[in-house]
Amino acid sequence: MPDNDRPHVLMMSEITVDGKLTLKRGASSKILMKYMAPETEILLHQTRAVCDAIMVGANTIRIDNSFLTVRLVEGKSPLRVIPTSQADIPPDANVLGPDARTVVAASEAAPAERVARLRAAGVDVVIAGADEVDLPELMRVLARDYGVRRMMIEGGPTLNWSMLNHRLVDEIRLIHLPFIVGGADTPSLVGGMHIETEEEMFRLSLKRHYMCGSNLVTEWDVLYGA
Repeated sequence: MPDNDRPHVLMMSEITVDGKLTLKRGASSKILMKYMAPETEILLHQTRAVCDAIMVGANTIRIDNSFLTVRLVEGKSPLRVIPTSQADIPPDANVLGPDARTVVAASEAAPAERVARLRAAGVDVVIAGADEVDLPELMRVLARDYGVRRMMIEGGPTLNWSMLNHRLVDEIRLIHLPFIVGGADTPSLVGGMHIETEEEMFRLSLKRHYMCGSNLVTEWDVLYGA
């Protein structure tokens, strides 16, 4: 169960049979997402609509330039949260537009001119952490100052690893695509440092699996040890 002072966090992603997020390093995940069944696209937007916030990393913004809004169903678009230590968001990024409210989380080391530019664009900039974004502190700020109770992450391997490593992910929902793409350096669901022992593995409990159109969807609880 999550701490009372942070949001409940759902990690949601489409993955290939071999656990990849894209065709190759640097490629947009939208290339694979176009193979999702229409029913699964609706599921994604339904999930966004019931969440208070959605988080992705800055690299995902640079590659995919997503809007992160609710479009295929009725519902309010969630608060968009982008952690980036250096406040490095392209000025033409769609998340800086008026479609939904955006929070950029930066560190104290972020250049002041970047922070000022974002604030001038109407973005809330939250400073959390000295050199890197302090994700646990960011979660507390989101709950306390923005009323975020349920958040989803559609992150890349770096953000997914960081959130899991800080024990900030409660559930995982995976949309399985019937492809194998291979590639030793092709981004997979979770990146980060190599683990050394089986005790370091993140343990999951399967709680539900079902077909959504032509896609298998699996839902997991994340089990953290004492």
